[in-house]
Amino acid sequence: MPPQEVVNESQRSAEDRQCKEKHELEGFTNKAFITDDTSKSFEKNGSNNNNNNNNKEKSEKEDSSFDFDDLFPHIGAFGFYQIFLFLMMIPFAFFVAWVYFTQIFITLVPEAHWCWVPELANLTVDERIALAIPMDGEVRNRCKMYNVNYTELLQQGIKEADPNWKLVSCRSGWEYNTTEVPYTTIATENNWVCDNAALPSTAQSIFFCGAILGGLVFGWIADRLGRIPALVGTNMVGFIGGMATTMCSSFWTFSVCRFLVGMAFDNCFTMMYILVLEYVGPKWRTFVANMSIAIFFTFAASILPWIALYVADWKMLCYVTSAPLALAILTPWIVPESARWLVSQGKFDKSIGILKKFERINRKNVEPKIYDQFRESCIKTQQEEECGKNYTVLDLFKTPRLRKITIILILLWMAISLVFDGHVRNVGTLGLDIFLTFTIASATEFPADTFLTAVLDVWGRRWLACGSMVISGVFSLLATVVPLGIPSATLAICGRFAVNISYNIGLQYAAELLPTVVRAQGVALIHIMGYVASIVAPFVVYLANIDLAFPLLILGVLGIVGGILALFLPETLDQELPQTLQDGENFGANQKIWDFPCINKSKPTKTESFKRSTSIRHSIRASIRGEIRSSMINRGSIRSRKSISVPENQVV
Repeated sequence: MPPQEVVNESQRSAEDRQCKEKHELEGFTNKAFITDDTSKSFEKNGSNNNNNNNNKEKSEKEDSSFDFDDLFPHIGAFGFYQIFLFLMMIPFAFFVAWVYFTQIFITLVPEAHWCWVPELANLTVDERIALAIPMDGEVRNRCKMYNVNYTELLQQGIKEADPNWKLVSCRSGWEYNTTEVPYTTIATENNWVCDNAALPSTAQSIFFCGAILGGLVFGWIADRLGRIPALVGTNMVGFIGGMATTMCSSFWTFSVCRFLVGMAFDNCFTMMYILVLEYVGPKWRTFVANMSIAIFFTFAASILPWIALYVADWKMLCYVTSAPLALAILTPWIVPESARWLVSQGKFDKSIGILKKFERINRKNVEPKIYDQFRESCIKTQQEEECGKNYTVLDLFKTPRLRKITIILILLWMAISLVFDGHVRNVGTLGLDIFLTFTIASATEFPADTFLTAVLDVWGRRWLACGSMVISGVFSLLATVVPLGIPSATLAICGRFAVNISYNIGLQYAAELLPTVVRAQGVALIHIMGYVASIVAPFVVYLANIDLAFPLLILGVLGIVGGILALFLPETLDQELPQTLQDGENFGANQKIWDFPCINKSKPTKTESFKRSTSIRHSIRASIRGEIRSSMINRGSIRSRKSISVPENQVV
């Protein structure tokens, strides 16, 4: 590492120590939280009374070690109230699935469509096609028709076309095979085909542009005004955008509405997701985090195609999937505000009031001194966090190893996002019924999440991320060399299953690798770059109009490349996670690329350090989707930051 980088980090550490000393001084002079004996001891700080100093340090460590996770044994880790909140995640999981996927079904265009010739309206479909539509290889051309006088041909009794006739682009619109998509969509109403075939893909990319803005806006609201206002606000924007979509009659009005709906994407569930996880004990977070996605989200996505078929009208589908978002306005009367956010705002009494509600509903009895100890711990934590506010995401790029790790994480998440979204949108080109294929592909989320829950803490992150991405890429490539239909669809769905695993590893991996002091900003940057990659995904799928194999070829290559990139990251399983920038720079420096945690794993000791790293890992996994929007990163394991003390005569 260049000497200048060490100096900068040393200066930053010195500033942090000065900030900490200042808050310690303020804390000692506050009679509400210290005793007279402690005050007198502080006034005599020039003395060499080692026993008093040791007792003081011990007392501070004991107080500082009491955080939210230590409260759960007292108020209940997964009692009646937590079960109620877990069930309250169901509507919000439905909301995010429908916000994400509905556009697929309101912009569907049947694979079989051809030029509409008004003069042939009295003929059957087969007769119209035979007389007016030229062959394009083994299928009928979708964008050309014969340039002849059809009235004269009918008068002459001609029913078959001459392949030598001249061709012209469609002049009177198109007609569509309604057996494939048995209802009218906005794309078929406006004839977004042939020269305009890219318009649905463009609208989907605009949707993800809205998601970027929504992440920034509602992330700011969540940190400034609270999680509940952000949750209500994002769902109301999605409601307005979805309902307004039904009134669209042009591409640009449609794009504006999809931009608004995009602002709700992810946020409309993320805020509720994090609220629930904050109130669940550590050992239950893995279950709640994974099962809320595996069960609720998967079910909502799987039934969406059949809702579309049942209502058989794209406007009605928008109504059905958008109107329920308005129910979020009831949230403030049902769901409590984030107690952790209240603490971060200094509203300790409100936070404790909510925790007492959990105590009451869960039929627990907590002694008042427990809440007093918790309040003192929160005050000290808030003071420490104020000391770390001078770090920015740019600090991730100032040292060589941390810069490399950050860049690889960004590229890996962009690859995962693009491959995942590409597989989601490519189901219509697999040669089978899109409604059934979409349902089966969506259902792969459940076994993927279940599998991941069972093996992630055994096999580790690096090789599991690599393996799942490479497997996804291999299956995608194989799908291009087998016949179109069941063989290609089966292999593509296997690729979707594998990338589901990668997707659920990706952001957790980032949150574990980035140092605590910049984790929130770093993970948010990575997530936004994933949205940028998703903007490209609809155009990758659009390449199927040129050749059906192109999308899967691209997704296959990206999957393999992304998997290889994962091997250049350190393994985080059972490791003490980085807290400072210097920790991030040194993290994993002694690891080898061929290290396998499940083979080389030694028996864990029951030391406090190991318990701490395990607690950190579970907290990060549990709140991973919420962390991407919030400066609350890892507050569920606040003790991890305090556990690393740096002697004043040592350079970090």
